[in-house]
Amino acid sequence: MNKIRLVIADDHLVVRDGLRGMLESQPDFEVVAEASDGLEAVRLVNDLTPEVVLMDLRMPVMDGVTAIREIKTNQLDIQVLVLTTYDSDADILPAIEAGATGYLLKDTSREDLYAAIRATARGESVLAPVVAAKLIGRMRAPAEEQLTSRELEVLQLVAEGASNRDIAGQLHISQATVKSHLIHIFGKLGVSDRTAAVTVALKRGFLRLDQ
Repeated sequence: MNKIRLVIADDHLVVRDGLRGMLESQPDFEVVAEASDGLEAVRLVNDLTPEVVLMDLRMPVMDGVTAIREIKTNQLDIQVLVLTTYDSDADILPAIEAGATGYLLKDTSREDLYAAIRATARGESVLAPVVAAKLIGRMRAPAEEQLTSRELEVLQLVAEGASNRDIAGQLHISQATVKSHLIHIFGKLGVSDRTAAVTVALKRGFLRLDQ
């Protein structure tokens, strides 16, 4: 039997242990490595070339979205299945646009997780129902309400108190580009300043504020 080789990327040891125990109960799964942050996940994937990576999103050193982007840049044929507790637009859209094949929540049943991994290994997109509903809702939303993943990144940093200079440095873009993104964001949200943009985005679930 050709086994599906897996890498688990999650910053919580208990989660990784639990997933490994579940997955290795299946004869067609082999967990070849675990990563506690996104940077380690990228390194392990480059070294081991698994078929599927189970990727959490909020991790230290390098977040899951950045890790997905790095993995898909280096190894296009490796599939990434997001497995997280977060289902906001600010999490889902960047992960999908970065190249994730699927997106599940951690309350998924083990049977559904097994099936999703097998489907992901075949290159099939697998989405939790709430995630699929959000994506469909975004597609049907008026164009002026749709923020790009980059605009979401800019607005997230604004919500965290970053200045235009800070945002430019973190995203490796010019301050003029930051201003351009903000103008587009204001227009799409129908607001005229940063505070209002953050307020509207939070109400609509576009942003998250970590506790």
